[in-house]
Amino acid sequence: MGNLIFLVFVLASFFGLSKLFAKAGIASWKAYVPIYNFYELSILLKKPWWWCLIMIVPGVNILMYGVYGLNVARAFNKPSNNDLWFASILPYFFFVKLGFDDTAKFVGLDKFKIEPSKTIKNWVDPIIFAVIAASIIRGYFIEAFTIPTSSLEKSLMVGDFLFVNKFAYGPKIPQTPLSFPFAHHTMPVINTKSYLEWIKLPYFRLPGFGKVENNDIVVFNYPDGDSVLINMQDLSYYNAVRIVAYKMEMADRERGLQTLSPNAYKQQAWEYMQNPNNTNPINNGKVGPLVGRPVDKREHYVKRCIAIAGDKLEIKDGEVYINEKLAHTPDNAQHYYYVKSTNRLFGDEVINKKNKRLVLSNLELLDKFDIYATEAEIAAVSKDTVVYKLNMPKKVADEVAKLEGVVSVTRKVDPKGERELTVFPHNTAYAWNNDNFGPLVIPKAGLTLPIDTHNLCLYEKILNTYDDGIHEVLVSGNQVLYDGKPITSYTFKQDYYFMMGDNRHNSADSRSWGMVPFDHIVGSPFFIWLSVKYEDNNPVSGESFIKSFTKNSKEGKYRWDRFLCYVDDGNLHSIKIPFLVSVFGIWAVTRWLRLRKEKKEKAKS
Repeated sequence: MGNLIFLVFVLASFFGLSKLFAKAGIASWKAYVPIYNFYELSILLKKPWWWCLIMIVPGVNILMYGVYGLNVARAFNKPSNNDLWFASILPYFFFVKLGFDDTAKFVGLDKFKIEPSKTIKNWVDPIIFAVIAASIIRGYFIEAFTIPTSSLEKSLMVGDFLFVNKFAYGPKIPQTPLSFPFAHHTMPVINTKSYLEWIKLPYFRLPGFGKVENNDIVVFNYPDGDSVLINMQDLSYYNAVRIVAYKMEMADRERGLQTLSPNAYKQQAWEYMQNPNNTNPINNGKVGPLVGRPVDKREHYVKRCIAIAGDKLEIKDGEVYINEKLAHTPDNAQHYYYVKSTNRLFGDEVINKKNKRLVLSNLELLDKFDIYATEAEIAAVSKDTVVYKLNMPKKVADEVAKLEGVVSVTRKVDPKGERELTVFPHNTAYAWNNDNFGPLVIPKAGLTLPIDTHNLCLYEKILNTYDDGIHEVLVSGNQVLYDGKPITSYTFKQDYYFMMGDNRHNSADSRSWGMVPFDHIVGSPFFIWLSVKYEDNNPVSGESFIKSFTKNSKEGKYRWDRFLCYVDDGNLHSIKIPFLVSVFGIWAVTRWLRLRKEKKEKAKS
């Protein structure tokens, strides 16, 4: 409905434009030819002809309509504040109004009889064009991101400020173009939606520089983020329902009641979490409102693509196998390790006074090895030894093993056959966990796979949501029904990818929520311009902003070695010297040109 209303608005503007063209001596029919009409308008207004090309860009073209409206009002001798605001906000109807206004005469932008509004001329014009330019760059070329979680630690780190190349795999056309500039899905401070779904565009992607390959680090829209609890946005809504269902089952067992089927508990939990006034059993707060988000407004995640479309994936004792061959493990991959020590090497568990979290008391030693305080705890204590559970790369684990008092360092591995509640496909028929997962075939466009009541849970979300729009997929007896018709196989319409974090034991990734469709892919991180430590993770070195200016990357808050670095599959290549040389070169050339101009002006005088 919104698309139809917007089409009416556009057609109304074309009609109004035909009237304005007639007033200016231009053939009226030209107003009804999309893009060409704005080319003619640009020439009439003596503006750059390429302005008309911006009208092709979804979302930005709505802002550009206001720019044209503003200039049309001036050119037709209507420069009052009321007219300029009307023209900027509702140009579709302003064109019609102006077309039927006998007092509106075309005088051009350089022949005003009345001085235009200085506020709009000096402030609104530059701001709008800055927003338009930034929106085009952000939407189709490069967008700034911050790494909020440690799923790719130590490849891309918490506190990395980076740019993402959207042309890596082809920029997507916004599907919800009515959006507040620079706000992804939520308005800052007021915490409300930053977009309107009155207009919805179909999925379309421009050509890119390449395709997603194995081990690429990829930015994508979080597939499980189609439904979000506003009061608990850091946890998947579907995962929250599963946790609540499990709590309901455990509560019945503790009371000695007869337990229900897993699907029955899931249905109860689903209904319970639909009521915003209920108490959330996970955090004891209110459940709060549940909102749905379109694909392009879902949270941005960044992970490493472990398996591409058509691959067969399996994880055995923490090692990844692709097409039955052992895959390369990233150099900085992290795992949890059990560190057995005869002394209190990393201290006791205490409450951090600043954030009230439980941490190990020897924060200095954790900081020395860059082991996050939020990912370190005591696993077991005996009379003679203490066992710490620490999250770290293998090279750090090897260093820790050499410390005095350390008896052993053993990598944590979830045993095969031990099903984990939060691990995909969340079905008792598949006893998978983070370290023993699969085998799983990753769907590829054109690939046909058998579908039955046993393996449906692996591909159900793809069939009923991702692949070809919304469809009804049900199990009836020993049959799978697709829109009411029995199926025994399915041919996939697009490619899918399996994403994992390098932080293997502390990453919510495809092991948690399944595969990522190609239409969710956003781009690839390519440049880190700033990197800082967060105090929660590094309470010692990440504490002070000011004092850290005189400290190195290891001892201070700023990771100077990560500033101005090009990213290549998680490996960093510093470009500090070329960057500084370029900045100095631009300054020197600019200064030379200015001095040369001043010299010529003096010579003339």
